[in-house]
Amino acid sequence: MKGILVSLIPPSSNAVEIEEQIEELKELFRTLGGETLAVLTQKRTPDPAFLIGRGKVEELKKLVEDLKADVVVFNDDLTPRQQVNLEEALGVKVIDRTQVIIQIFARRAKTAEAKLQVELAQLTYELTRLRGRGKELSRLGGGVGTRGPGEPEIEAERSRIRERIAVLKEKLEEIRNRREIQRKRRKRAGVFQASIVGYTNAGKSTLLSALSGEDVYAEDKLFVTLDPLTRRVYLPSGGEILVTDTVGFIRKLPHHLVAAFRATLEEVRESDGLLHVVDVSSYNFFDQIDAVNTVLKGLKSLDKPTIMVFNKIDKLTLEELEGIKRRIGDRFGDKVVYISALKKYNLEELYQAMERWFFSGK
Repeated sequence: MKGILVSLIPPSSNAVEIEEQIEELKELFRTLGGETLAVLTQKRTPDPAFLIGRGKVEELKKLVEDLKADVVVFNDDLTPRQQVNLEEALGVKVIDRTQVIIQIFARRAKTAEAKLQVELAQLTYELTRLRGRGKELSRLGGGVGTRGPGEPEIEAERSRIRERIAVLKEKLEEIRNRREIQRKRRKRAGVFQASIVGYTNAGKSTLLSALSGEDVYAEDKLFVTLDPLTRRVYLPSGGEILVTDTVGFIRKLPHHLVAAFRATLEEVRESDGLLHVVDVSSYNFFDQIDAVNTVLKGLKSLDKPTIMVFNKIDKLTLEELEGIKRRIGDRFGDKVVYISALKKYNLEELYQAMERWFFSGK
């Protein structure tokens, strides 16, 4: 799959932030198995028909033909009308960032629970697209009191999707209830429960493997973990805690994905403390922290006891690390640990931090 990435740059936007989003979109597309042939940007307000300007559409069409691209990926969400117009104008498949993320989730889903949650996200997304198509058909079709072309078919499809969504929600509620029973048993046993949270590909699964001494599947791609995975971690003092790996977060994470993964994300909300893992080698890790905190705020989990775990220090020089430590210290104080989960650097310091801050609150 070879594609061209396109991003609109609103006049009031931050150019650096858009550049970071494009780099992230490249990585998302790579995770989906795609190869980026070129990137096209345009600074303007959104065009209702194509998102980008009509002249830029012609430029994009030529680029598609010259490079023999088979897909065009937009960094911005497209309306149903824009997507149809672009596909007709370009002659190739057109998808947006949200669709890329949903497709990645669909490919990553292995367990029954993950598949249910992904299907719920897909159908919720499709339902919003149907509403958009319905409005477009109404504009093209009859007036007041009449049905436009294709409206009965859309209404039937909408009804089918709603029925399936209701079934999925019921099944996921059963899973959520089972998880709640498990959590209550653990709490009665007096076991501290921590969740590993962080931006996608920050090294969360690698950290769980390093802490527990058990192999946990990890890969250098986005959204490897969709299902919560819990392992027992033994501390130097002889105590133990249960640590759960969770799905990674990302900027512009579609809200219906967050809603669909409610059963999974409740592990975060119900935990006693958090290990917030950060890829300190990423040039925009502060923005990634903010993106994670935005989701945590939505989960009402931002005020939980949290240890900031700055991971992948093996990718930095000593000088780079010292400079970053000064910047981090100004914002996070002393509840931070610098490690390499892959190389197992400074894990002892992290164990001590968990004992100190999770149990004594110091």
